[in-house]
Formats: sequence, C-alpha cells, structure tokens
Amino acid sequence: MAHHEHPKTLPEQALPASDYDEDFQRIDPESGVKRGLKTRHLSMMALAGIIGPGLLVGSGGALANGGPASLIIGFGIIGFIAFSIMQSLGELSTLYPTGGAFTKLSDRFVDKAFGVAVGWNYWLIWGCVLANEYNVVSSILVFWSDMVPLWGYFLIFWFFFLGFQMLGVESFGEAEFWLALIKLGGLCAYFIFAIVYASGGLIGQKETLGFRYWHDPGAFVSCFRGVASVFVFCSTFYAGVESVAVAATETKNPGVAVPLAIRQVFWRIIFIYMGSAFFFGLTCPANAEGLVNGASRALKSPMTIAIQNAGWEGGVHLINAFIFITVLSAANSSIYIGSRTLLFMAQDGKAPRVLGYTNSRGVPVYAIILTNLFGALSLMNISTGGGEAYSYIVNLSGVSTFLVWGAISFTHIRFRQAWSAQGRYPEELQFKSLWYPWNAYFGLFANIFLALVQGWTTLSPFDAGTFVDAYILLPLFFIIWFWYKIFFKTSFHRIEEIDLDSGRRRDLETREVLVEPNEELRHGKVPLWRRLWRDF
Repeated sequence: MAHHEHPKTLPEQALPASDYDEDFQRIDPESGVKRGLKTRHLSMMALAGIIGPGLLVGSGGALANGGPASLIIGFGIIGFIAFSIMQSLGELSTLYPTGGAFTKLSDRFVDKAFGVAVGWNYWLIWGCVLANEYNVVSSILVFWSDMVPLWGYFLIFWFFFLGFQMLGVESFGEAEFWLALIKLGGLCAYFIFAIVYASGGLIGQKETLGFRYWHDPGAFVSCFRGVASVFVFCSTFYAGVESVAVAATETKNPGVAVPLAIRQVFWRIIFIYMGSAFFFGLTCPANAEGLVNGASRALKSPMTIAIQNAGWEGGVHLINAFIFITVLSAANSSIYIGSRTLLFMAQDGKAPRVLGYTNSRGVPVYAIILTNLFGALSLMNISTGGGEAYSYIVNLSGVSTFLVWGAISFTHIRFRQAWSAQGRYPEELQFKSLWYPWNAYFGLFANIFLALVQGWTTLSPFDAGTFVDAYILLPLFFIIWFWYKIFFKTSFHRIEEIDLDSGRRRDLETREVLVEPNEELRHGKVPLWRRLWRDF
C-alpha cells in the first residue's frame, strides 16, 4: 500500500468472525462481568460520578493553605493535565474496551511489570478515597448525633455499601445516575447563592460582599509555597475522571458511550471544578476557623462556612445533608472502581487469582470485600480527628494519581508508536486524541514533575512525618515494578510485535437494534422518542 493511501475497511472488520457472537453477549466472556451500564450511566459518571467530600470538604484545606487565587490556579493546571490524560485514554479505551482498562493496556503496550505497578497504585488511590468517604460520613453523623460511636456508624455503612455492591452493575449505574443529578443540582443551587450573596442580594444583607476575601485575608496564602501545597489536594479532587475506562467493559455501547463520556470531562472541568474553585474562594475567607481543624470530629466545607457567614445557621444541616448524599455516591463509585481494578488484575495474573472470581450476576465478590475493607483506614479519625485524618489520607494518595496519569500518557505514546510502525493510520481510529503528540508528552512530563514536587512544602521546615506521607507511594511504584520485572523476568514489548487487533469488540446495543422486529428499526429509521426510551 502506498504511503498516501488510506485503508477502506473499518477497524471492526479486522476482527475474526468467530468473535462476533462473543461481542454481543451480556456477560463478558473474558472477565465474567455483566455488560449492564447504559450510555447515560457512563456519561453521568464522567460528568459528576466521583464528586464527593474531596471537592466539597477537601477544598477547604486547599483554600486555607493556598488562598482563593491558588485554588483557581491549582484547579486550572490540574484540570488541563486531566484533559490531556482523558484525550489519551479516550483513544485507547474506545478502541480497546477490555477488562483492566489502562492497567491491562500498560501491560500490552509497555511491559507486564509496568502494568502491575500501575494497577496496584491505582487500587491504592481508591482505597484511600474510600477511607475518606467513610471518614466524612462518620463525621457528619457524629455531628448530627453522638448517640452512636464513630466506629458504629462506620460499621453500619460498611455493611450497607457491601450489600448494595452485591446487587450488580445495573443497580450501581442507576444509583449513580440519579445521585449525580442531585449533586449537579446542589452545586448549581450553591453557585446561584454565591452570586446573590456576593452581589448583596440576600434578604437582610446590609452590604455587598464582592471580592472582599480576595483582599482580606488576600488572594494568596504563603505565596508560591501555598500554590504548591494546593496541587496534591487538586489531584485527589480530579481522581476519577479516568474511571470511565474501567467501566468500559461493563458498558453495552462502549464505541458510543466512551467517546461521549470523554468529551463531557471538559464540561466537568469548566463547570464543576473551576466553578467550585471560584465560588468557594469568593464566599469563604481562607482564614476561616474550621477549614483546617484537626481537633474537630466534624469536617467543615467552604459551603458551610459561607452559609453561616451569610446569617443562616440552619443551613449547616442542609449543606451536611448535601455532602452526605455526595458521600453515598462517591463511596459507591470508589468501591466499584477499586474492585474492578482488583478483578481485572487478578484475571491477568497481577493479583491473587481468588480476586478474579465473579458470580452468576457478574459481581466480583471477593474484590469488593477486600476493597471495602481498606475503608477501615478511616477509623484513624477516632484518635486524630476528622480534619487531620482527612489530610493524612489525601497526602497518601496524591502522588499515586500523578503516577497513574503519567503511565496513561506513556502507554498512549507507546500505542501510537506501534500503530505507526505497523503501517496503520490515525484516520482508522474511532476516537483521535487532540493535538497528538504534544498533548501526550505534556501529560507525561507534567505528571512526573508534579509527582516529584507535590511534597515540596514538607522540606522547609522539614517534617519527617508529612514527608513520608507525601512520598511513600513514589518509591513503592518502582519497587513493585522492578520486583515483578526481576522475579518474573518480563521485558519491554518491541513496537513491531505489539498486538493491535485483539480485544476489540462491537457494541451490544448495536445488536439490540439489529434484532428489533419493528421494520422501521430494522431499516435504521428509529424515531427520536424510541431511541431515548431505549437508552433510559
């Protein structure tokens, strides 16, 4: 084939005919999970799925450490990096919606030992995030009533989430869809309140708030040191945008759902993250008492403090109720993502085989139990207080986010090198990453840089405890990588020998249209209301 000629066949036509029946099965034949997520489920996961106390409560610590300007800078820079990562991931996961997501793709395009390190670090992120959810939900309930001890609330919700996860992926997807809608509605309501409050429009408000808190206590706290301290918080808030790739295997229509979800991440960054950073800094002072308070069992959000300052004390309970709802959603998502990561790793030989078991409904029982057990880290709240426990766990997981994101960019670069070396063209890809290769290389080097500097503030003055907390998972990544590489004698895959065809499947929902008895549907004339009804 001449270099300027483009192939005329679609990528799916490269699949063996024997794979077609497997493509349309409701239980994935390779992983055993059920393909029960609809396009709207995955779209809402991408838009608002993992939003929880990380954003609503953790942003208080970021605001106190860096100030309102640092909050916007941190959210903006990490948001641009997250956008870069999602472009790389969209190209990969649309073409290969296989179990294991980027952990398996790291194995496929780089080295199995590399995939093992990426997988275990990614699971640790979600174990830490889950511990934070339990920490926050226990703190809220103790704030409302201390009749039940903190560990009692933890056990109640531990069994609740365990039972709900056992219902299957369809129940998870439906719950996430409606809870995510509530979260978006709540944030919209707060943004409207912030605009009215800042412009002096509240009933009984005597003066306009404006940008008062940008002048007193100021736009920045501790100058560049404050800006640097915000990055580790922001990375934890953004963790989860890549989760659509983990859910791709359990999606009926990954060829449509994954690109749509990837594109919606842009709006998540602009509306949810940047909007929250702006309005939190506008309505809450960085030096407000309670933003960082390790002695308190109850965690205070910038939203809570803003409503109190506006004169509505009873609004504290409304905000706590909203945070409580977001915790239910975020904990549900954390267990889902963590358990699927374990499941796919176990099935690839990267984790104990028993964790790769799924029951007849496609539920990874043992992977769910182990992931949920990690949430017991939240019980450090008993001795340290909710605020301090939150900071410890956030710092622990922050560096892993940068490592996993950097691995996604590196895997994408290796994939494109193999794609080009084997005589294929970018036009053949179902989803093309924007601005390749600059976007991918930017994602790789930006994440390496942030992984190295995110604990910079612990060096002067040197604090051994927080330094270890900030950097302990950095050497762990390379220890896992090189230990597995040496012990199992793995090697980097040669670009020319990488398999680019296996693992690609057609959409289950395509099959549902093809077998529809209605003549209109059979000929592709599907009314809009019918398509919407089928999707819902």
